[in-house]
Amino acid sequence: MKAVCCATEIIEDENKMKNAKLDEMIKGWFVGDFEPTLLKTQKVEVAVKKYKQGEQERPHHHRIATEITVVVSGRVRMNGIEYGEGQIIVIEPLETTDFEALEDTVTTVVKFPGAINDKYDGTVA
Repeated sequence: MKAVCCATEIIEDENKMKNAKLDEMIKGWFVGDFEPTLLKTQKVEVAVKKYKQGEQERPHHHRIATEITVVVSGRVRMNGIEYGEGQIIVIEPLETTDFEALEDTVTTVVKFPGAINDKYDGTVA
């Protein structure tokens, strides 16, 4: 049996387990109140993000969500502090962070609650 969602194919096998390919998700996000997703919910957002060495994200903050970043592999710099494999960083609402991959890096990111359009450029005014 196949269930199709948007341009991404979500497959249900004979055991009714959904599966999809991470590369078909938008920027690695696979749980949240957006499409495509494997679990549509407003309670949480989850992503596995892949970065090449030198990739950066500009300073930003969230007004509602807490963001937890796990460095699965690689090294990153956030707010001038280096973090490596296995480290977990918690960014509370209204805390500003930037991001730079110091080498090829994989992170897992959890945001809760799920809050669409809750990413603001720059520091908190």
